[in-house]
Amino acid sequence: MVQFHIQPDSEIPASTQLYDQIWFAIASRQYPPGYRLPSTRQLAMHTGLHRNTISKVYRQLEEAGVVEAIPGSGIYVREQSASESARPQSTLWNEFPQAREVVENGLDELLRQGCSLNQARELFLAEIDWRLRCSARVLVTTPRQDIGAGELMVRELEKALKIPVQLVPLEELETILSQTRSGTVVTSRYFISEAEAIAAPKAVRVIPVDIYDYKKELGLLNDLPKGTCLGMVSLSSGILRAAEVISYSLRGDEILLMTAQTDDAYKLNAVVHSAQTIVVFDETSLPTVKQAIAEAREDLIRAPQLIVCDNYIGDKSINLLKRELGLD
Repeated sequence: MVQFHIQPDSEIPASTQLYDQIWFAIASRQYPPGYRLPSTRQLAMHTGLHRNTISKVYRQLEEAGVVEAIPGSGIYVREQSASESARPQSTLWNEFPQAREVVENGLDELLRQGCSLNQARELFLAEIDWRLRCSARVLVTTPRQDIGAGELMVRELEKALKIPVQLVPLEELETILSQTRSGTVVTSRYFISEAEAIAAPKAVRVIPVDIYDYKKELGLLNDLPKGTCLGMVSLSSGILRAAEVISYSLRGDEILLMTAQTDDAYKLNAVVHSAQTIVVFDETSLPTVKQAIAEAREDLIRAPQLIVCDNYIGDKSINLLKRELGLD
């Protein structure tokens, strides 16, 4: 009997593991046409799976046209005509037209390098299994001095991915990763080198995300009249530092610039009382800014104009992350 191996701790369902292994045995002629497959009782004893699970796998193989059931006799590998593929059909080939070529080319290259089919299959499944395990836990990391940026990333990723996301200061990342078998670390490209240096030795992958390009806000900055007092507010000190540098490089001393993080009530109050225009770099900060304006309303001749940025992480990065985590 062909030896089947079921990994109980794998993210891949046991029925799928058995299905793929039987199909491989058929495709590689270890089970040639006309071969009688082991009974459900035999496979149950060999794999530890329930007989109902094995019966389900046999039905799937029969529906795929790979085997046929002969009443009172058993399950047999079907003879394939010259025009009929031995591999099971799948609607995924239609959904992803280029997939077959990608898979075949990758497999052919491994065979050219000397891999056997069994080794190639093991490599593919190991990579898939690793990615599935990594996707089970997502960590966002930024330096503690700019933990506000990490908080923004966590909020946006949890909303977009609809999964829990853990925030870990970069200074604590090595300790946290030493306590986990796998995971995916997400960070800004600003901090990618430091994160990879910590995660790579532990076989944990790191995915960088690009921040929003702020093109609209930069256009508004160029249009501000000379002498305008411009306020900038964010959870992230890093965003404010970068925005301050960019603003001065574009307008120099033509405008007066004031910045504040939302947890600094003194600076935020000064911004609200002085700025004609306030750029709020994240929606999370908006309620705090509005509350500060409301509390200072009696002191203001005119409330400042608010410009609110939509997000912190770029849409392309969100979509890429969804695909990498298998959530798309």
